[in-house]
Amino acid sequence: MIRIEHLKKEYPNITPLKDVNTEIRDGDVISVIGPSGTGKSTLLRCINQLEKPTSGRIWMDDIELTAPDCDIVKVRRKMGMVFQSFNLFGHKTVIENIMMAPVDLLGRSKQEAYDEGMRLLRTVGLAQKAFNYPDELSGGQKQRIAIARTLAMDPDIILLDEPTSALDPTMVGEVQAVIRDLAGTGKTMMIVTHEMSFARAICNRIFYMDEGGIYEDGTPEQIFDDPRREKTRRFVRRLKVLELNIQNRDYDFLEMAELISQYCRRNQITSKLENRVQLTFEELVEQLLLRKLGATRIQVIMEYSEKEHDISMVVRFNGPKPDGYPDKDELSIMLLKSTMEALEYSREENQELANQLTFRIKNEKA
Repeated sequence: MIRIEHLKKEYPNITPLKDVNTEIRDGDVISVIGPSGTGKSTLLRCINQLEKPTSGRIWMDDIELTAPDCDIVKVRRKMGMVFQSFNLFGHKTVIENIMMAPVDLLGRSKQEAYDEGMRLLRTVGLAQKAFNYPDELSGGQKQRIAIARTLAMDPDIILLDEPTSALDPTMVGEVQAVIRDLAGTGKTMMIVTHEMSFARAICNRIFYMDEGGIYEDGTPEQIFDDPRREKTRRFVRRLKVLELNIQNRDYDFLEMAELISQYCRRNQITSKLENRVQLTFEELVEQLLLRKLGATRIQVIMEYSEKEHDISMVVRFNGPKPDGYPDKDELSIMLLKSTMEALEYSREENQELANQLTFRIKNEKA
C-alpha cells in the first residue's frame, strides 16, 4: 500500500531522517518506537505530507505522494491522522466536530454524517457526549473523539502520533482500548508510541528507529524477545550504557572511578551495587588484566537494566589467552568471584581486543 524509497528530511540544525526505505502492506499494524529525536513523528508527517521531504519518494498504491502534481487533498481523504493534542474545534460540539469533514470534503448530507457520527461515538463509548463541547471533556475523552473524527472519513490508512503521550496516566487505558479494537478491523495503521507493552499487544510489525532510518524492522516477538541489532536490544531492555576505554597502563584510574560513580548516580543505582561495580573494576582491570595478564588495551562496557535493576559487563582486552583463568586460586580471582555471576570467556582471533569476559554484577538484597 505504501512504499518509501530513500526518504530524507533535514532541518537547518538536524537531519532526523537520512535514508528510510520500507514497504507497508495492506492491513499492517505497525508501532514505530525508538529514542526521542530519531524521526518517528517526522516519518508520519512526511507520509501524509504535513512535512515536505528533502529528498526521496513516497507512493500510496500507484500515486506518488512526493510528486509536484500530486493532489494531496484527495490523498488525505484516504489517510487519517490522530495527533497528540486532539485538535478539536472548541466552538463546535462533539458531533459537529465529527460531521465537519464528511460534509465539507466528502459531500455527505448532514443527516448521513450525523448518523455515522453517532455510530462512531457509540463505538468509542461516548455517544452521551455528542452535544458537549470539547472543554467539557477529559483528555482521554477528547482523544477518543479525535479518533472517531478520523474514522468518520473512512480512511484506508490511519496514522497515530503518540496518541496517549499528552494524557494523564489514568486516561491512557481508555484510549488504548479504542485503538486496540481499531487494530482488529483490518485497517492499515502506524502508531508512534513509547508504550512498549501496548505496541507488542496490538501490532504485527515494529519499526525501531535510530541512526536516521528504520534501524530494525520485525515482528513484536523478534524485536522484543530476540532483537538482532545492538541498539534495539539496549532500547527494548531499557539498558543504560557506559563505555570505558583504557589505552595504556598509565591511564587515570581516579577519572575512571568518577565516571562510574556519575553513571551510577545518574541511573539511581544503589550505593551497595555501585560499590560492587567499583570493586569489580579495580580488581579486574588493575590487579588482574593490567598487572597479572599484561594487557595494555582494555574496553569495559557496562549495561544497567532499568527493568531488572542489574548491571552486566563486557570486558575486552588484548594479549594472549589467559592461562587457567578464571580457575586460579588467587586473592583477586576470589574477590571477583564474590561480585560476579554468569561469567563467560570467549576469544576472537585476529581481533586486537581478542579476549572477552561477559558477566553480571551480583545484586544481592541488602
